[in-house]
Amino acid sequence: MSDPDAVVIGSGPNGLVAACVLAQAGVNTLLLEANPHRFGGAVGSVESTLPGYVHDVGAAFFPWGSLSPAFGQLKLEDHGLKWCASEFESAHPAPDGTVACISRDLDQTAKMFGSPKDGDKFRAVAQHYQSIEPHLLGVLMRTFPAVGPALRLFPFQLMRIGTIFGSKGRWVAQRWFESEAARRVLPGLALHVDVGPDDWFGAALGYMLAMTATTGGYVVPEGGAQSLADALIRCFESHGGHARLGARVDEVIVRDGVAKGVKLGDGEEIPARMVLADTDVVALLRSMVDPQWVPKRVLDFCRDYPRGWGAFKVDWALNAPVPWASDEARRAAVVHAGDSLDDLSAFTAQVRRGELPDNPYLVLGQQSLVDPTRAPEGGHTLWTYSRVPPKLDGGWAAHAEAFADRVEARIEGLAPGFRSTIRERAIVTPPDLEAMDANLVGGDLGGGSNAWNRQLLFRPVFPYFRYKMPVDGLYLCSSYAHPGAGVHGMCGFNAAHMALGTQKALGSGELKALTKA
Repeated sequence: MSDPDAVVIGSGPNGLVAACVLAQAGVNTLLLEANPHRFGGAVGSVESTLPGYVHDVGAAFFPWGSLSPAFGQLKLEDHGLKWCASEFESAHPAPDGTVACISRDLDQTAKMFGSPKDGDKFRAVAQHYQSIEPHLLGVLMRTFPAVGPALRLFPFQLMRIGTIFGSKGRWVAQRWFESEAARRVLPGLALHVDVGPDDWFGAALGYMLAMTATTGGYVVPEGGAQSLADALIRCFESHGGHARLGARVDEVIVRDGVAKGVKLGDGEEIPARMVLADTDVVALLRSMVDPQWVPKRVLDFCRDYPRGWGAFKVDWALNAPVPWASDEARRAAVVHAGDSLDDLSAFTAQVRRGELPDNPYLVLGQQSLVDPTRAPEGGHTLWTYSRVPPKLDGGWAAHAEAFADRVEARIEGLAPGFRSTIRERAIVTPPDLEAMDANLVGGDLGGGSNAWNRQLLFRPVFPYFRYKMPVDGLYLCSSYAHPGAGVHGMCGFNAAHMALGTQKALGSGELKALTKA
């Protein structure tokens, strides 16, 4: 291809979406991926246990699959993507036999959400959410501040949502629900990132994940998460984009404070008029860009950048479905193992102290229940992760097998006989995740901490919260930018539109100006 007008570094879902948006707009775009084997970053699939068993390497179920404005605009179903859904989106069983479940059928959810009173409350909350979802998603996911979507919400609606978002997860759970089964659901969902039940503003993520479960659901791509990345690549190439594997970018070329292209690890230089980085923000600003172009305050902040927790992941090849004691869990796309609010708080405290949790909170994906392509006939897969410290005394290799045994014991307590179904397991520690994808520093899946003070205008660091970096023509399009963690592609979507808008303002107002020398 001729010299590109835009280079996108990294092919995680945000980088892929950014590349698609640019290519759709007629920009000559080159996508560079360091992995020599596949595109997708933490969205991919491998046969890590036994032949024929397909396991997702990172993200495995997709609350934003049908809700993301980015995915909707790109029409990924036209490029071969097929979503699979389960009867129940999420089940939350406990050893005492209680369970709460979320379904897209609110009447069904109301019957199994701890108690009749709790079920009625959840249904009322979900009905209100569904009435405002399009505008609220715009507020939360579009480039901050998203004034237009906010103006479409009534002041009392904004106040109601603001009250929820400003609360601790424990407070909302105790105020809304009477049973422990119901109370553990929203705070448990918030622990998908480093947000505990007793954290200020901690109710926001749990609320959103619970509510989107009732609309978009926890869908999975047929054939594995790699199918999502492959559909994005096909979309990109259908608009004339070019993509390269095994192309590691070591340097963003900067002249007079303006990005002029990139330099690869083998010394190849690729000129470009703009560069979008689906990367760790610290690697971008402290390694890829010469420090002379970055304010000292930003460099100092990046040196001690606030990371999220690590993730410890296990995949199993099974000879039967997981024999959950709860029938509802046997029919759920995702199972969350957290016994109570106090159990979730204890888990949070242990991880923050740098300890391995005694009773690990687990997120478990049962993709093969709805997608039989994931395993040979009669077989099943199980995917799980727990939040853990990124580093341990003695290194993770000394602890991995024992902690995996602890995870299995946790599942066995909720599903007697589980161990007898195991054919093989594959363990992935925080260092393994970082080795697979350099963006997952310390096994952090969330693009840095997702605490309240790392969001909105503080993400990644003020005043660079609108994707433009200190270097002109350089944009951050990874989950280290707003709106952060989750496979929705909106970080890339917003960054690409910001780049297009900037180029139009600098040029003649026509996108074709990008191709002029």
